Amino acid sequence: MSPTPYARVIVNPIAGAGRTAKKWPNIMGLLESIGLRFEHDFTEAPGHATELAKSAVEKGCELVVSVGGDGTINEVVNGLYDTDGLGDVMLGIICTGTGCDYIRTIGIPHSYKEACQRLLNPRRHTVDLGAIEYTDNGQLVKRLFVNFAGLGFDAEVVKATTQRFKALGDTPSYLAGLLTTFLLYESKEISLTVDGETEERKVCAVLMSNGRYGGGGMLTAPNADPADGLLDVVIIGNLSKLDLLWSLRKIYKGTHITHPKVTVKRAREIEVRSTQQMYLQADGELLGEAPARFSILPTALNVVI
Repeated sequence: MSPTPYARVIVNPIAGAGRTAKKWPNIMGLLESIGLRFEHDFTEAPGHATELAKSAVEKGCELVVSVGGDGTINEVVNGLYDTDGLGDVMLGIICTGTGCDYIRTIGIPHSYKEACQRLLNPRRHTVDLGAIEYTDNGQLVKRLFVNFAGLGFDAEVVKATTQRFKALGDTPSYLAGLLTTFLLYESKEISLTVDGETEERKVCAVLMSNGRYGGGGMLTAPNADPADGLLDVVIIGNLSKLDLLWSLRKIYKGTHITHPKVTVKRAREIEVRSTQQMYLQADGELLGEAPARFSILPTALNVVI
């Protein structure tokens, strides 16, 4: 691969509450000034980044760059996977979203000026990906996630944020979704299978983490390693409202895992079933409901760092 491969840049203009569209002219100028050979496309709707990534693989692009948030990265990676391009293509990331949780773990600068410079002489870093199998309208669906996926409380927050309060903007909508979920949410009875061992328990949430951060800077899985071939499974038990409020405060420092009702396991395969309605999210996108099966795809993605 040449030091400066030809790139396809996929830009989500609405990421970061629309700030990406305003930043793009500067980003484009930086990419041109460092001599990167590229073409770019704007996403026009949810799922469009996946289609653009597929097109990039079919055209033989060696470097695909995501400009947006964690959701944009997720869509791009799923497009690479759908066209068997994960092993042949490097993923560049210029994060212009609100949370930018994934890059916190893998070490890509938040500054788009520094992130652009990394693309000139790309250094490959191979990391794991998570995979989810779940049912949607009677059809079995497989989808990848780069950072983390969850069932329960966190997915309810995503649902409330995106379906009820989206018009408020990124941060206000998240806070409104978090408050509403905190007031109304009840823990779920589940069957949890972790690497073949099954237990029945009542939980607030189950998080499968490849990266360490989620929810816009929360240190949800402080010891997660995206290149160890394992998912960190954070099981938040049946907390009282007071305990949940206390844990939400502690999660920004990662000290929530010391709570006696919080368990962390490392595993390659996890399955969650529930007789109650339990929503599923991945990288901040609401996907569906339990039952769901999670697995790790070791050394699956080549990221420019």
